[in-house]
Amino acid sequence: MKTAGQPFHFVTASYLTRINNQKASTLEELRAGLEQTSDASIFYHTFQSLGRFHFLTEGFSNDFAQWVLTALNRAALAEQLAGLDVRDYSSIAGLRGDLLRLVSDYCTANPREAQQTAFENFYFCESIVVTAPLSLDAGTLKEFRNGLASLGHASFYNHFIASRLRLQLGTNDFSHWFANALEANDLARRTNRIDIYTNTLETAQTELLALVDRELKQ
Repeated sequence: MKTAGQPFHFVTASYLTRINNQKASTLEELRAGLEQTSDASIFYHTFQSLGRFHFLTEGFSNDFAQWVLTALNRAALAEQLAGLDVRDYSSIAGLRGDLLRLVSDYCTANPREAQQTAFENFYFCESIVVTAPLSLDAGTLKEFRNGLASLGHASFYNHFIASRLRLQLGTNDFSHWFANALEANDLARRTNRIDIYTNTLETAQTELLALVDRELKQ
């Protein structure tokens, strides 16, 4: 069994949510908010919404799409916003640009709807992130498997979803370690293909455990 040159260090993360002084009651105000709000706010309402609603496999995965549907009843735009896959982005700037483009195009094509007042306001929020190391390190795939089996949702989310922006490589901490520390490139690819939209965090973790078990049997 190959020993990694660099061990995998499991960490967990907690988030303190802060409500900003920006809000939107119309699509036009949402457009302005998307343009002006912080990167941390865009991250909160997209990447972090996957962690907050990890137990859901149906419905829209980001807060912008959910608000456009439930507060404005604009299903077509909501579906477009929900169709943006965070796995495709290695920077907030790119994600912000696509969110802004969709909302701006809709406002231009539907100026009357862009001014209609929502049933409830959208409040832009962001989180202060605090990470802490766990007493779990892995130098081999077997040790990684043991650590993975005991991870809580917060740690799994941090390594599997939030890490995509930190790495800026279009991948996650697990796949990055498999490929670079263990030279397990096929396992890295399979891990990166686990669907974070049709899975909950729990079922995604279970799927990864199955992939690791299969690799260990080879």
